[in-house]
Amino acid sequence: MDNIFKIKKYLHFYSLWIFSAALSLSSSQIYFSLNPSGRAHNVNTLTPHPNEQPSLARQAYRLLKQDIINGSHKPGDKLLMSHLKDHYDIGAGPMREALSQLVAERLVTAISQRGFRVAEMSLDEMKDIYDARAHLEALIVRLAIERGDEQWEADIIGKAHTLARVDEIDTPDDMLNIWDARHKAFHAAVAEGCGSSKLLEVRSSLLDQAERYRQVWLRHTVFSQSALEGKRQEHQQLVDALLARNAEQASALMYSHLMTPVPIITALLDAQA
Repeated sequence: MDNIFKIKKYLHFYSLWIFSAALSLSSSQIYFSLNPSGRAHNVNTLTPHPNEQPSLARQAYRLLKQDIINGSHKPGDKLLMSHLKDHYDIGAGPMREALSQLVAERLVTAISQRGFRVAEMSLDEMKDIYDARAHLEALIVRLAIERGDEQWEADIIGKAHTLARVDEIDTPDDMLNIWDARHKAFHAAVAEGCGSSKLLEVRSSLLDQAERYRQVWLRHTVFSQSALEGKRQEHQQLVDALLARNAEQASALMYSHLMTPVPIITALLDAQA
């Protein structure tokens, strides 16, 4: 029953996030266009090009979110509008929309009359996000086993194979980026079998919230051959349970698999503190 309440809580949160993002995108009355130099400037008109402002807002959102996740903007850092405009070469209107969406996603904190800061990281938040995510993925696995077809099985096998071959890549940066991309692709292939777009949306939201903490764990794992080997074994056990259509085993394995980073992240954050 506790698991159902956790999932309902995050479904409710995701609905609020969608509503907040929709409000922020519809509220702006300042529009921008690109001049020949490529910089954004204000256009004082009530009839701008309909696609221009949303496009700049999406670009601002994507770039700022990426820099928060990879640590370019540290937890607690002030996000000054003047600096953001210059750094990303995007105007204040689209940047405010991006910040509003990141507030809804809990990556940015709005401070009354004082602007925005990068959200702090905490052990309590990390544990809550990981526990909710693991319970949700365990539920998704059960549905995927029930609904997934032969193409779903083939996708899982293919993604698991390419993930297992990452150790043939030489440079550290390539190792980190490619392993992470293939790891996400493997788990996405597993989840896709559930056939529920709403569950997949909530899954994506929780993954975004976990991403800063994942980055702490990722560097510890990818550069350790013993840690990578442990992950390979976990993935193979999961694949075997999925192909055997053993919902009970696969669900338990998925929950355990997604919770293994928690003690590692806890120790690393404690050491940083």
